[in-house]
Amino acid sequence: MANKNILLIEPGYRNKYPPLGLMKIAQYHGPNGKRDNVRFVKGEDPAAYKMAWERVYITTLFSFEWERTARSIDYAIDLVGGQAHRIFVGGIAASLMHENYIAEPRWRGVRFIKGLLGEAPAVSLRLDPFEDELYADDIDGKPIEDLVPDYSILDHIEYQYPVNDAYFTYASRGCVRKCAFCGVPKLEGGQRDTNSLSEVVEGVSKLYGEKRDLILMDNNVVASAKFREIIAEIIALGFERGAKLKRGRYELQRRVDFNQGVDARILCKDPMYLQQLARIAIKPLRIAFDHLGVKKPYALAIRYSADAGLTELSNYMLYNFMDSPADLFERMRLNVTLNEELGIRIFSFPMRYQPVTRPDRGHVGKNWNSYYLRSMQVILQATHGIVSGAPEFFRKAYGDTYDEFENILFRPHHYIFNRNWYEQHDGRQEYDEFQAAMNTLSEGEKNELLGYLCTHNKNEYARNLNELATGKLREAARFFVPMSKADEAQIWEAQKRRRVENTSAFLVPEDERVEDAGLSDEDVQPASKVNKQLRDITQVYA
Repeated sequence: MANKNILLIEPGYRNKYPPLGLMKIAQYHGPNGKRDNVRFVKGEDPAAYKMAWERVYITTLFSFEWERTARSIDYAIDLVGGQAHRIFVGGIAASLMHENYIAEPRWRGVRFIKGLLGEAPAVSLRLDPFEDELYADDIDGKPIEDLVPDYSILDHIEYQYPVNDAYFTYASRGCVRKCAFCGVPKLEGGQRDTNSLSEVVEGVSKLYGEKRDLILMDNNVVASAKFREIIAEIIALGFERGAKLKRGRYELQRRVDFNQGVDARILCKDPMYLQQLARIAIKPLRIAFDHLGVKKPYALAIRYSADAGLTELSNYMLYNFMDSPADLFERMRLNVTLNEELGIRIFSFPMRYQPVTRPDRGHVGKNWNSYYLRSMQVILQATHGIVSGAPEFFRKAYGDTYDEFENILFRPHHYIFNRNWYEQHDGRQEYDEFQAAMNTLSEGEKNELLGYLCTHNKNEYARNLNELATGKLREAARFFVPMSKADEAQIWEAQKRRRVENTSAFLVPEDERVEDAGLSDEDVQPASKVNKQLRDITQVYA
């Protein structure tokens, strides 16, 4: 049955890593598998209308990317002429929001796959032998989950993943924890070890050439009973501390990245864990710091790291769950203290909590408010998602005390994003006028203003000012009215001429930054461009 046309689709969101699941499906169908004709697209590529597809696979990632994912599913249904049974949708969001996808009437007949493809292909894909489906008889084959990823499909698209010259694999799956905010227990279950790292690394090298880095997607590798063996295997594969890869006349520094982070509550139990991690080319060491309840284990783990010679650190900081802005500030501020005391470098990546079954980023934690959450996103957009542990940069972006941090969160968003312009340059007079107007307000009036900002869309601020009780409130509120795009563009151009951009974010290479597509709403392939291409190609192939 070879030579069937198989289409793989990743929705048009921006993401850091290539789609590992689709790469394994490509291996199953490709020249080393069923010898089908495999094509990979990112977003909605109009050129796919030129062919008839036997099967279409769509991956999913973040639950809040529902709209982009829906666009890809609708596109796939159109590609196959409404034959929805040819379409398979899997991945993280499709697993965690399984019922939501199934309940959508327009997708009736599409197969939404929950969890990993860990059984024989025909079993995992729920193929029906009585319907004479393609490869429905493959009930004893190697699970797709265990196949070597097919890197060749990445050449099919123009999009460049920030991390690409790397082996992508797992040493373990699942987790020993059952954190209420995390989808891993539902997606992967309990902690367990996977197949040999060497099998994947050597398989990729044989088929696609040697890669520079090793990216391990484990959720909690230090919880593995085989942790020491995993470290030993990593070293045997050529990723010992200081390891380099020779390519022609050049030697490239290798790195190992446990990209989901490691567990401070385990690291603090014994210096052995950090001593073992220090034997490999880990950069950076990522440690989760999700709430103040783990402050002591986290700080001790950082000290053990410094003792072991691991000085380039990164951490994930969950916020908008059970925490408060004060909680988040204390965690961020702790890293500044540890940096100064230990002579290390910690970069933090705040991660905004969203329920794993919510199709947008609209959740507001009980101790946060929608305006402060948006302010936090604006700060992170300005710093490329990074909280620098360097004292001068931290104080500039977040303040030195919680009161200063809250003052920043309560500013108009264009003041936050264009901080230097309003604090040091031509916008200073307006900024001073804003501060003077805010200083006239009582605490009750400030709370009323904050409530107004939280319950109105920013584009409604100007036309609804009369809802505010007093003239003082209306005077303060007018500063929050967004400026025009043309005016903001002029500010950006002026700042470029002055070269006042905060450069601290760029101290972190792009491939070491966190994956959080929520920092950008930009499509990989803008919908307007896609729609025009679709119209053009429809005219050609009608």
